[in-house]
Amino acid sequence: MSRALLIVDVQNDFTEGGALAVEGGDAVAEAVSAFLTVHAADYDVILASRDWHDADGDNGGHFSGSPDFVDTWPAHCVAGTAGADYDPLLDTTAVTHHVRKGQGVPAYSLFEGITDDGDTAGAVLSAAGVVSADVVGIATDHCVRASALDAIAHGVRVRVLTDLIAGVAARSSEAALAELVHAGAVLAESGDA
Repeated sequence: MSRALLIVDVQNDFTEGGALAVEGGDAVAEAVSAFLTVHAADYDVILASRDWHDADGDNGGHFSGSPDFVDTWPAHCVAGTAGADYDPLLDTTAVTHHVRKGQGVPAYSLFEGITDDGDTAGAVLSAAGVVSADVVGIATDHCVRASALDAIAHGVRVRVLTDLIAGVAARSSEAALAELVHAGAVLAESGDA
């Protein structure tokens, strides 16, 4: 009956000043760090994901010089650059597994990435016997949504901690949360954890 915390894409390019900055991103990084200070021991697995795109090419059509901000995006989170690094306000000391995703292809869910050891997030969660997970991070309406839906599909009970997420836009974030609830996720706040 293990629990996991899934920290999605709290990276420089998704926080204030980044290539695809999300308003409130730095606040999420800081709040997740504060949460971990108190609650890290509550989790058997703490998995953090990062977009980690190739510098060369368009990453399977993910990068575009004329992005539509739906399926195509400006270059962001290029492997080895400061934009791909975790936001400095995020303390990753308690993270047990780091996942890199989008290496040459579009990827939104942390389940599409691999750990430094070459394992998928699903394999890590299965090996640890994880049955429930709390999901936090950026962006509510894109990678948080996709990661939470994939966790549910993996058979994990999901809670989205709504005070530890930030979205690109209010309407699409509300729609994403409604979709997650419909899929079986529970919306909660970190104080309920």
